[in-house]
Amino acid sequence: MTDQPPVAPDKTKTEFSLLQLLPNMLTIAAICAGISAIRFAAEGNIALAVALITLASILDGMDGRTARYLGFNSKIGAELDSLADFLNFGVAPPLVVYFWGLQDSYRAGWLAVLVFAICCVMRLARFNVDSRTKDPLDDGGYFTGVPSPAGAMLVMLPIYLPYAFGPGAALPDVVSSLYIVLVGWVMVSRIPTWSFKSVSFSRANVTYFLIFFTGFIACLVSFPWATLVLCCFAYAGSVVWAVIELKLAKRRG
Repeated sequence: MTDQPPVAPDKTKTEFSLLQLLPNMLTIAAICAGISAIRFAAEGNIALAVALITLASILDGMDGRTARYLGFNSKIGAELDSLADFLNFGVAPPLVVYFWGLQDSYRAGWLAVLVFAICCVMRLARFNVDSRTKDPLDDGGYFTGVPSPAGAMLVMLPIYLPYAFGPGAALPDVVSSLYIVLVGWVMVSRIPTWSFKSVSFSRANVTYFLIFFTGFIACLVSFPWATLVLCCFAYAGSVVWAVIELKLAKRRG
């Protein structure tokens, strides 16, 4: 009678370390921030709602990178991150704008919220499909369309303006509604947008970048609304520049 080979132990994981759960914890914290932003906007605390969406954007940028750095990528984490993106960037920001000043705009404001949310979910669906079939950062470090976190920050510009420059800077309700639809459209468009993931610095310029970043944080803390307005216009300018630069590169090619 020959000896039977030992039975391989079950390799199914039954325990996870706290470090392995950290990426999902960050994603869940971002979801909580997005849901809380909707609640505080409905209660009229717009400043806190905007701050929570900004926090959700920061956490969104951290969870995926943390998972890749620790080597703890998982399918459930990827799906959770996608759902969090839709809530935090496709639902919460336009609702904050709606509760802030579009409730009296009859149906135009709510229609704009719906259009933006659908555009965001369509963009996320397209990004998920592209990421499984090809590198989403094709065309030399450009995104296709405005990414959802950037769209979330842009869509709240009607809030930033009066807080930064006074009530006289507020946009009319119809203009705000059209602007929300416009931001939704550029999210699903084929417009190339600059990818910050492709940015790199030489060792000699790292110090200058850190000084600039320190100044930016100081401005964000001291003059938050004006800084957010400046960020929106700067990002819009980068989109225009990316379109021009890519067209010139294709002509030369």
